Amino acid sequence: MYQVLYRKWRPQTFDDVSGQEHITTTLKNEIGTNRLNHAYLFTGSRGTGKTTCAKILAKAANCLDSHSGNPCGECEICRGIDDGSILDIVEMDAASNRKIDDIRQIIDEVQFKPAKCKYRVYIVDEVHMLTTEAFNALLKTLEEPPEHVIFILATTEVHKLPQTILSRCQRFDFHRIAPRAIADRLLYVAEQESVRLSDSAAMMLASIADGALRDALSLLDRCIAISSEIDDEVVRDAAGLARKTYLFELAASAINKNTAKALEIVNSLYAESKDMSRLCDELLAHFRALMLIKSVKKPRDILIMSDDEFEEAQTQADYLSLADIVYYMDVLSRAYQSMGHGTGDRTEFEMAMVKLSSAELDGTPEALLSRIAALEKAVRKGIAVSYQPPNLPESKTEPIIEEPPKTDDKPVFDSKATAPKTEEVPVNRAPAAESVPKSVPKSEHKPVANLDEIYRNAKPFSQWVEVVNNLKPISRAIAAAFSGSSAYESAGYLLIDTNNEMAFELLKNGSRREEIRKIILETTGRVYKLGPYKKIEKKQEETDPLEILKNSLQDSSVEITEE
Repeated sequence: MYQVLYRKWRPQTFDDVSGQEHITTTLKNEIGTNRLNHAYLFTGSRGTGKTTCAKILAKAANCLDSHSGNPCGECEICRGIDDGSILDIVEMDAASNRKIDDIRQIIDEVQFKPAKCKYRVYIVDEVHMLTTEAFNALLKTLEEPPEHVIFILATTEVHKLPQTILSRCQRFDFHRIAPRAIADRLLYVAEQESVRLSDSAAMMLASIADGALRDALSLLDRCIAISSEIDDEVVRDAAGLARKTYLFELAASAINKNTAKALEIVNSLYAESKDMSRLCDELLAHFRALMLIKSVKKPRDILIMSDDEFEEAQTQADYLSLADIVYYMDVLSRAYQSMGHGTGDRTEFEMAMVKLSSAELDGTPEALLSRIAALEKAVRKGIAVSYQPPNLPESKTEPIIEEPPKTDDKPVFDSKATAPKTEEVPVNRAPAAESVPKSVPKSEHKPVANLDEIYRNAKPFSQWVEVVNNLKPISRAIAAAFSGSSAYESAGYLLIDTNNEMAFELLKNGSRREEIRKIILETTGRVYKLGPYKKIEKKQEETDPLEILKNSLQDSSVEITEE
C-alpha cells in the first residue's frame, strides 16, 4: 500500500527535524547528560514537528546506543518502537480518549515497570481535549510519577490547559518553520522520490503551507500525482490557486477603478472552478505584499515571489498610498470573514471588488479616509480636482448666505467657514471665500441671508452621532457637552440643536471650533459652516368667518351692493 510522503519521510533523528533547532538542541543535551524530565509539553501550530519530536525523544531515551542524543535506529529497542512490537511506548489521542476513565487506566499502568525499555513513555496528543475531571485525576501522577515514567503532552491550543498542568511540565514552543527550511526539505524529498522540483515551485509550496512542513509534503504529494516535473503552474493547479497574472490584473482593476474589468476577471476565474474564498485570501496576501513594499526597508528578504513579480508589485505599490492599501485589505478581510455565512462566496468577492473599484459605494469611515488620502495625494502632485458637493445642482451656484445665522437667544460662532462652491479647487482645503474688491461695498455683491428659508429647509443630519463619538478622543468635554444633541444640514450649514449652553460656549473658542470642523471633515468628507438650530413656528391661520369671506370676495373682485 502506498505510504504518503509526510509519513514516509517523517524524521527519525533530531538532526532531521527542520526549523526547530532551539528545541532539538536542548533535547539532545538532556539525553546526552541523562537529565531527562518526567513531563514535557510540546506546543505550537499544526505540522511543525511536535509528535515527531515526541516519538524521537521516546526512542532516544530508551536507545541502547544513542549518538550525541540521537537514537541509533538500529538497536532492538529502536526497531521495536518503529514496528510497534514494543508496548512500553504508548501514544494516546486525547480527542477520542478524553474521559476520566481513560486517565485512570494510565494511572494504574504507570505502577508497573516497563517490559523491555528503560522508560515507559506516554505521548498524549491534543491534550487540551481532556475533560476537567481527567485533568484533575492526572495532576498527582504528573507531578510525582514513578522514576521509570515520562509524560510527553502535545497541543495546538496551549491556552486551554489549566495552569496546574502547565506548572508541572517543561514547556517547548514550536515555531512556524521558515519557508526556506521547508523548501530545502521538499527539494531533498523530491530528489529521493526521483521527481524534478524547481526551486521556485518549492518556495511556492512553502509559502502555501504557512510554516507547516506536513502540509507542504501533502501538497507535494498532490503535485506528484499531476506530473513528475513540478513547476509553478503545477503547484497552482494542485492548490487551486489563481496565477499571479490574475492577481496583478485584479489589483490593477481596483487601482484603475475599472469595475467591469474586475468582474470579468472574477467570472473567468469562477468558470475555471477557482475557489472564491482562496482567491480572496490570495488577493489579500497580494495587497499585504504591497503594504510591506511601502513600509519595510528590505521587503525582498520577506516576500516570496520571483524577481519579475517583485518588480511589478513595486510598480503597483508606487500608485497607492499606505492608507489605500490598508483600506483594500480591510475590505477583502471583511469579505473573507463573511464567506460561508449565507451569501455565496462569489457574491461576497464580487461585492468586495466593486467596493474597491468604486469607493464611493462604500460608506465606511475607512473608505472615506482612503478617498481623502487619494485626493490629498493628487493635490500634492498639482492635479486639479473637480469638487461637487452632494445634494447640490450641477450648475455653479452662489451661497445662499455669507454669514452664519444669528439668533437672539444663542451665541453665534464659526464665522470663518464658507459654503462650498462648485468650482475647480484643491481638495485639501475648503473653497476660498468669495473675494470682493475693497472698493466695492459688500452689500452690492453679497446676497441677503434668508434665515427662515435656511431653517425651514433644514434636514436631519444622520452622521451627527458618529461625529460626537469621534470627538471623544479629541476632547471628552466637548463630546459630553454635545451628548444627546442633534444636528440639521441646510445650504452648507450644520445647525446644532441642543439645550446645553455649554456646548455653544465651548465652540466660541477658536481652537475648539477648528477641532470640531476637522472631525466633521474627517467623518463626512465635507466642509460645513456651523450655527445653532432654531425651530420655525408656523403662523396661526385666521379663523374668523367674516374675514375669510371678505378675503375671498376681494380675491374674486366681487362687488357688494345694497338693495
